[in-house]
Amino acid sequence: MPAPEKVICVGLNYHDHALEQGGDLPEEPLLFGKFASALIGPGDAILLPPESSHVDAEAELVVVIGTEGRRVSEADALGLVAGYTVANDVTARDLQSKDGQWLRAKGFDTFCPLLPGVVPVSELGDGSGLRVVQRLNGDVLQDSSTSELIFGVPRLVAHTSNVFTLRPGDLILTGTPAGVGIHRKPPVALADGDVVEIEIEGIGTLRNPVRG
Repeated sequence: MPAPEKVICVGLNYHDHALEQGGDLPEEPLLFGKFASALIGPGDAILLPPESSHVDAEAELVVVIGTEGRRVSEADALGLVAGYTVANDVTARDLQSKDGQWLRAKGFDTFCPLLPGVVPVSELGDGSGLRVVQRLNGDVLQDSSTSELIFGVPRLVAHTSNVFTLRPGDLILTGTPAGVGIHRKPPVALADGDVVEIEIEGIGTLRNPVRG
């Protein structure tokens, strides 16, 4: 796939994740971004920044844009989509809270592992009903389904196209389900030597080591 011009992310987009935080459901998709400098591939190390004391992994379905479009309707949105892949929206939780916005917390180098290759829309349709799992050192932290999405893929593509011209290679990370480390009791943070796996049904498994 072409190198992405934009890495667009969606926050608080799973019903179960919103529930575990005790927050209200958003009225429209909450958008933020990562830079391409955060992208790494399978097997590349997630580097823990010394500025943070709690870094989380987040399992995410990724929409890969295949056709340029601007202000498309939900009915036409899948026409812009080449297909789907898997990402890990790595997040420094303490910095996310401290800063009051998310750019630094989610923007460090290596904070967006991505599985190369795209499974086409012809195989996965609108991306609904896919099992999403995160394993940390073999233990399951997240185990949900894209059926829990608050805003599905057509809505996300249409909404983001109202803000940005979407171009081939652009990525939309659709949000993460319940089970992230910060909300576990006790909290679970990534540590040097860990291995994170993100698996999405019908697409594959993204595996990355963690280095301090």
